[in-house]
Amino acid sequence: MIDGDGVIEFMGIKMHAWTMSKTVAEIRTRISYGLFTQHVVVNVAKIVNMGRDSKLLNSVESCDIINIDGMGVVWGASFLGCNIPERVAGVDLFHNLLEMAGAEKYPVYLLGAKQDVLEKAVENIEKKFPQLEIAGYHHGYFWDDEQKVVEDISRSGARLLFVAISSPKKENFISHWREKLGVDFVMGVGGTFDVVAGKSKRAPVFMQKAGLEWFYRLLQEPRRMWKRYLFTNSVFAVKLLRFKFLGF
Repeated sequence: MIDGDGVIEFMGIKMHAWTMSKTVAEIRTRISYGLFTQHVVVNVAKIVNMGRDSKLLNSVESCDIINIDGMGVVWGASFLGCNIPERVAGVDLFHNLLEMAGAEKYPVYLLGAKQDVLEKAVENIEKKFPQLEIAGYHHGYFWDDEQKVVEDISRSGARLLFVAISSPKKENFISHWREKLGVDFVMGVGGTFDVVAGKSKRAPVFMQKAGLEWFYRLLQEPRRMWKRYLFTNSVFAVKLLRFKFLGF
């Protein structure tokens, strides 16, 4: 069931079953009041990995807003009797928040990806959102001196931070440094910078609506992705059946 605040509990994890517009509006309000907001999206793979990685589980559960990205989670929730109003894809939310930040004059900081990919992403973002102020950006290979990067983010004056690093590194990085980032909002965006830079492509809209983005990605990177999807989808299906018929 969805409570009055739009929160559900799915497989023991609380999530915000919100639409895109409600999510953007809530984030805008929280930023305007200076309320720190740690955001995350969840999909099938992340839920499965949270079941075997307690650090990732704690990082996700500490977030203020947990949106539902993957269609597998939307369908799974429906299977357990809870209809989700809308999937909130991380890459789409990223673009909506950039538009909002430009309109509200909120500077942003971009962290992640390889340097050339990041620079191309910045170039494309500046073209698409000319009103947006990019307070700074840094590539995602900084693990020898995390504190220096955190200090750069804090000094930049950014209000929103987007972290394009793979899971679980991004969730754990954000959770560990959240008190020192000096921003009002932080969100992990995974491979979004690759998409923005044109290095990788999103699935066609009909595949997105059909919940087949994972299959499109599998076609792009079969050697790297087939084991991941075979494992996570199988484990998720078993967990879903267990919750349906055994309640845990």
